[in-house]
Amino acid sequence: MLAAGVTMATAAPVHAGSWVHENGSVSLATTPKRVVALNWAATEALLLLGVTPIGIADRDGYSHWVHEPALPEGVHNVGSRTAPSLEAIAELKPDLIVTSSEMSPAGNLLNRIAPTYVISVYKEGHDPYRQARHMLRTLGDMLGQTARAEAVIADVEQTLATQRSRLERAGHSGDDIALVSFLDPRHVRINTPNGMLDTAIEALGLNNVWPYDGNFWGFSVIGLDALAPYRDARLVVISPTLPGLADSLANSPFWSHLPPVRNRQVYQVDPVWTFGGLYPVKRLALLLTDALLAGGSNHVR
Repeated sequence: MLAAGVTMATAAPVHAGSWVHENGSVSLATTPKRVVALNWAATEALLLLGVTPIGIADRDGYSHWVHEPALPEGVHNVGSRTAPSLEAIAELKPDLIVTSSEMSPAGNLLNRIAPTYVISVYKEGHDPYRQARHMLRTLGDMLGQTARAEAVIADVEQTLATQRSRLERAGHSGDDIALVSFLDPRHVRINTPNGMLDTAIEALGLNNVWPYDGNFWGFSVIGLDALAPYRDARLVVISPTLPGLADSLANSPFWSHLPPVRNRQVYQVDPVWTFGGLYPVKRLALLLTDALLAGGSNHVR
């Protein structure tokens, strides 16, 4: 795996440039060394490029939900992803801020603090995987890490190809997959064909059993009963689950009659941030392949 957290001392020579983004353009006279990221997809992209941001939004939640690439010690918290603190950002004296269109109302204020690059991986009409690659390449260009950006993309693609071969050799090609996160004992957030993680499912040679597009974040909220018609589906549950969920399901006649449960085709994987950039595609490919090869069960943890 490509290492994260390399300091900017390893960056390519200083260069200037101008880059178009969703709210206009950003011009830089020199390679940024103090970068603030206001969402976790941008945080992930910076870490993959070997750049440790000086500050991110919702810092403490990153390690719980995203896990990889790991966030080094010493990164400052600048408030929530929905309402970051302009004062906290300004105190860090950044020379680049990376955000998405959700922060558009604060765009002018952010630009007063530092040049601000705006890109949304998740937005109506966008292909999230394509957007994530574009963000990585653009940030790589800004930060003098173009070769690193291409290496990251190649690494993800190679991982997908390798895991697909593992599944093919084990006879799992074409398996029906329902990828879900539990909201309560009767409802799940199911990943849809227009979602980022469907890139991994498709590249692995698997079939997302849920046929309907969801919102632009790539999910729909459904009742578990909506999965009953998909009798051959393998139910893949993304951790973490709610406290007490395992006991509630174990005592639920409805749960015990679901086809994946009766067929012992329930698989639980470690956390995968479903609203991230490129790396969650790689992470899911590895976790899902290992889970399918290890075999299913009839319960969640």
